[in-house]
Amino acid sequence: MFANYLIGLREGLEAALVVSILIAYLVKVGRRDRLVVVAGGVALAVAVSVTFGALLTYTSTSLLADFRSQEIFGGTMSAIAVVFVTGMVFWMRRTARSMRAELDGRLSSALELGTFAVVLTAFLSVAREGLETALFFWSAVQAAGSTTEPVIGFSLGIATAVVLAWLLYRRSVRLNLARFFTWTGAGLIVIAAGVLAYAIHDLQEGGVIGGLNTLAFDVSEQISPGSWYGSLLKGVFNFTPQTTVAQAIAWAAYIVPVMTLFFLGHRIRSGQPSQPSQPSQPSEPSQPSEPSGPPPVPSGSTS
Repeated sequence: MFANYLIGLREGLEAALVVSILIAYLVKVGRRDRLVVVAGGVALAVAVSVTFGALLTYTSTSLLADFRSQEIFGGTMSAIAVVFVTGMVFWMRRTARSMRAELDGRLSSALELGTFAVVLTAFLSVAREGLETALFFWSAVQAAGSTTEPVIGFSLGIATAVVLAWLLYRRSVRLNLARFFTWTGAGLIVIAAGVLAYAIHDLQEGGVIGGLNTLAFDVSEQISPGSWYGSLLKGVFNFTPQTTVAQAIAWAAYIVPVMTLFFLGHRIRSGQPSQPSQPSQPSEPSQPSEPSGPPPVPSGSTS
């Protein structure tokens, strides 16, 4: 449940922040009449994402009748989900600072083109997050081997994200978004490593990868899958007491370089000396600006 709560919280907050930026821009420029249009685009994106998740479930259970095909399909989709969520984690870390300016520019152009362009902008901004979330959540549920607790955890995460986004929009809470996305991103990398190991096991059962009976370790006697701690390890890390060599290699080959790049890569970029700026010419005192409405989405603290 915790792993899926983290997925819902992290992905839900990203999507909710995108929506709040779009709303804030419309309020700022005095185009409240377009709020219902943005809501329509967001609702369409949510519907498409839910439909995509349902299609994955239907395809894996109904269209693929034999066990081998189901395992190959599940393993392939889980591997694709790991690729997408990894790219998303790094993308969010890199572009968080410019997200507001980018969305404001898109929506400004869309307002000039008309209603359809506004709907399309809202739809594309949210659908990207929604489709990735649906795929990763589906893969995490398959890995967890449960149908109720992951859904409950994911739903609670989404609900928490919506409340947090609303409180941030209303300036009722302060949240260091840079720190939030850093540590939740690290958590998602750990979860993705477990999903990748599960994908390898599925592909082994489907006959695509060999070594199904070649175990790296077997701690079934020490960690019972039916115990509370076994269930906790399974739910959070997708840990299995019987892990094949291929699974262990894939897990380590993913988490070590990805986690290293996630933390050290950011520090290296942050530590690069900036180019010396040219001395600026004296300018006239600036006029006080109009209030800009709801706060932007910074990479540091926000209110």
